Amino acid sequence: MPKDGDIKSGIGASSKRREDIRFLTGAGNYTDDMNMRGQAHVFFLRSDIAHGTINSLDTSAAASMPGVVQIFTGADFEAVGSIPCGWEVTDKHGAPMQEPRHPVLAEGKVRHVGEPIAAVVAESLAEARDAAEAIVVDISELPAVVNMKDALKDGATKVHDDLTSNLCYDWGFVEENKAATDAAFETAHHVTTLDLVNNRLVANPMEPRVALGDYSRADDQHTLYTTSQNPHVIRLLMGAFVLGIPEHKLRVVAPDVGGGFGTKIFHYQEEAFCTFAAKACNRPVKWTSSRSEAFMSDAHGRDHVTTIQLALDKDNNFVALRTDTHANMGAYLSTFASSVPTWLHGTLMAGNYKTPLIYVNVKAVFTNTVPVDAYRGAGRPEATYQIERVIDMAARELGVDPIDLRRQNYVTEFPYATPVAVEYDTGDYHATMDKLIEIGDFAGFDARRKASEAKGKWRGLGINNYIEACGIAPSNLVGQLGARAGLYDAATVRVNATGSISVMVGAHSHGQGHETSFPQVVAEMIGIPEDQIDIVHGDTSKIPFGMGTYGSRSLAVCGSAMVRATEKIIAKSKKIAAHLMEASDMDVELKDGVFSVAGTDKSVAWGDVTLAAYVPHNYPLEEIEPGLEETAFYDPSNFTYPAGAYACEVEVDPDTGKVTIERFSAADDFGNVINPMIVSGQVHGGIAQGVGQALLEGCSYDDNGQLLTGSYMDYAMPRADDLPFYAVDHSCQTPCTHNPLGVKGCGEAGAIGSPPSVVNAVIDALNSGGKKVAHIDMPLSPDRVWNAINNA
Repeated sequence: MPKDGDIKSGIGASSKRREDIRFLTGAGNYTDDMNMRGQAHVFFLRSDIAHGTINSLDTSAAASMPGVVQIFTGADFEAVGSIPCGWEVTDKHGAPMQEPRHPVLAEGKVRHVGEPIAAVVAESLAEARDAAEAIVVDISELPAVVNMKDALKDGATKVHDDLTSNLCYDWGFVEENKAATDAAFETAHHVTTLDLVNNRLVANPMEPRVALGDYSRADDQHTLYTTSQNPHVIRLLMGAFVLGIPEHKLRVVAPDVGGGFGTKIFHYQEEAFCTFAAKACNRPVKWTSSRSEAFMSDAHGRDHVTTIQLALDKDNNFVALRTDTHANMGAYLSTFASSVPTWLHGTLMAGNYKTPLIYVNVKAVFTNTVPVDAYRGAGRPEATYQIERVIDMAARELGVDPIDLRRQNYVTEFPYATPVAVEYDTGDYHATMDKLIEIGDFAGFDARRKASEAKGKWRGLGINNYIEACGIAPSNLVGQLGARAGLYDAATVRVNATGSISVMVGAHSHGQGHETSFPQVVAEMIGIPEDQIDIVHGDTSKIPFGMGTYGSRSLAVCGSAMVRATEKIIAKSKKIAAHLMEASDMDVELKDGVFSVAGTDKSVAWGDVTLAAYVPHNYPLEEIEPGLEETAFYDPSNFTYPAGAYACEVEVDPDTGKVTIERFSAADDFGNVINPMIVSGQVHGGIAQGVGQALLEGCSYDDNGQLLTGSYMDYAMPRADDLPFYAVDHSCQTPCTHNPLGVKGCGEAGAIGSPPSVVNAVIDALNSGGKKVAHIDMPLSPDRVWNAINNA
């Protein structure tokens, strides 16, 4: 593939993001920017207790207050469906997961702080808020279950009375490996055991969630404008499973979206409410989340408690790995919650290593907390953190170099079938580690450590590898694993008569740069300027059915559909060009936007051919129909497997426990790279989020289920001075073998690879300072680090 600087446009060029012009000049069109004539506003009355029985709900006083249009309670939604879970997991005994009803508004009980109890629709938001405060709610508080292990004890209060227990499922993978794995641990030369926590996170995208419902009585048409990463999936879930609206009567529009990080994949209660209320009130209904609401209504991420064990032989070869994890589901099952700690996590427990035996056990638990679902990386950061921390700990116990231990156990032959049911098609883990050592200047680390010691600081170097499975495919496989939707994608390429192109894609762009990188692909294939190509996304009335953007799938899946559709366009346009040049289409070539006949001087420009497609005077209609528009659906045959090696250098102040990141290096293998600048930006952002998890962020509840970190006063987000300048490289490219672009995905890598490198670096720093510390759970706040130092 061309490298940055080799060409000015097309694949491999760092074309500037065209969408940034409107974002930076304030011309973006976000859902909250939309206001409709006659619009009413909704305010949700949310529970301030974690668990309780609703005895009564008196809305009479509120209903008579100024501006109130209508007040809704759970009774208004008893006839509609439950907010659905999109993935059914079968436990290790073959039984389906326990799947409770998830109501639009609380029905009979509240199960977490922030659950909506009632909704007031009024002429203004202020009037709706005032009326909500006048609603009289009588709730008998019940004991809350917050700790996952306590929730599974005999006699524990049940989150859902109609379930047998708080256990959603007890999943074993691969169950057939368990006996052999256990036996390998019995005879292992060395076993390293580590207990760790993957801390709960709040996604905090820049734009909070917004929903605007509209209804037209003239044609019985519903429209929902919403902040979504996958509008077609919202239309499918909300229409078919919740409100019973036929798909052809429901339009979902996701305009510009200010970040998602996974939390905007899911179908939420507020979207269903605004769509329902718009018809009930016969006027548009709008809700905009406050940041405080977001903390207690957006799906949270991570929240795993794990024991991991690594068994090695006398030569330090990995012989077996096993884990036991408790995964928090929160009070309800969010859209893809069930799949995150299972199929998106267990299948990655081989990491970059040829461990022959692996067994993963996951117990998913209901608690009186906000539902937990996919957050940037979704299962893969959890797997990577477990693997890379236990390997580092094993190296320290064995007294061997952590890089050498990893290298010794790398997968080196491809394709490689792991013991956890996936097959890596390509990779070169030695190459990424070699590149990491180079760009991280490992040779100069000792001198930097001595310089830190001279200032009274301890310096540490942490390294790790990662691998992730992206694309979430193929549909027939994920269907067998419990997915309740296909995971293909689609694109329609519409060539206009004058040669410009509109590409309608199922993927949604909310920071990924699709409007720039997608045209680079089509422009390269046809040989026309990128500015002649427009990308259309986010509106179910305009785009083919697609599965949205998440799991680093946009280019690998939707981009491949776009390539296939463009190939159809080129094939048809060659036939038209052949007629115009009186030649066989088998002899026609397309290069740099010009069709030519091989071995002759005959040629015709792209624009002449496209005009002829719509003004067909020069070729017989019975052979080629007019127009130039093609659609393709693409369903991958396998996941893609980005991989890499990361390094972090930190300074620790032993007097205060404060950790400062001094250097960070990332060497990634993303396969072929379409736009190096966008790829680097994605890695930068992912690292920032991973650093945030490692050092700062942590969502906490007290024993009564009260959210203790419900605002930025208590939840620490990374700021610019928490982050160093990064050394990022993606020159180690082993192209994917099963999609036409050879791409693997890059959007989540930084968040997957960075947390273990930060923690490994801090542990290295403390040990270099003479403190034998084995592990500190994230976030590594100054308080935690200081206590680890003083209790070592």
